[in-house]
Amino acid sequence: MRKTLISFTMILGLLIASPGFAQQLDVRVTNLTNAIYFTPLLASAHPAGTHIFQPGTAASANLQAMAEGGDISGLVTDLQAVAADIVQDPAGGFLAPGVSAVTMMSTTAGNTHLSIAGMLLPTNDGFVGIETLEIPTAPGTYTYYLNAYDAGTEANDEIITGGGMPGVPGIPADPGMNSGMGGTGAAMNDANTTVHIHRGVLGDSNLGGGVSDLDSTVHRWLNPVAELTIIVN
Repeated sequence: MRKTLISFTMILGLLIASPGFAQQLDVRVTNLTNAIYFTPLLASAHPAGTHIFQPGTAASANLQAMAEGGDISGLVTDLQAVAADIVQDPAGGFLAPGVSAVTMMSTTAGNTHLSIAGMLLPTNDGFVGIETLEIPTAPGTYTYYLNAYDAGTEANDEIITGGGMPGVPGIPADPGMNSGMGGTGAAMNDANTTVHIHRGVLGDSNLGGGVSDLDSTVHRWLNPVAELTIIVN
């Protein structure tokens, strides 16, 4: 009888620790930049084979819409098709520099991996993200650092035009109101047209002209651009 009880306890412990079972998570994303804002974030727990983006591959139309205009609705639809657990806009709008967005996430069985994405403003097609991170199963606090990616879908001209729809050139806006105007264009099309690590912005110090509408003393960054903390309860 005792042997049977011990065996049952061991099996139960393995089942609880199995990544195929539901989990309760606290997820926090902190903006580490000086003057770059994140558009409403998308966080999702999903099956292992699901990808909302993949470095080294061409951006999907739905990723392009997010990276150029902050529209996460297409990616949400993609994730709903695989019964993912989805949290939209945990910050309730833009996530400002130095600020954290915190959300509680309940994952269902089989949704073992985490992906997060949100556009960087002001950029042409830059976004912060992490994709297909295996969610830890043991209770504890886990910290990761997130890079900025370039979707490879639009030239990084650094001109604020109000554009934000796929195929419409230009940066939608600078939420921090630190930009200039009258830039002539800082860059041509990307040499790498797949999703790749963002090289940051060039900017300049001429707020009334120059090549860029962005301020090189304010907007420049180096990776990583965000901190991700996962608390497994």
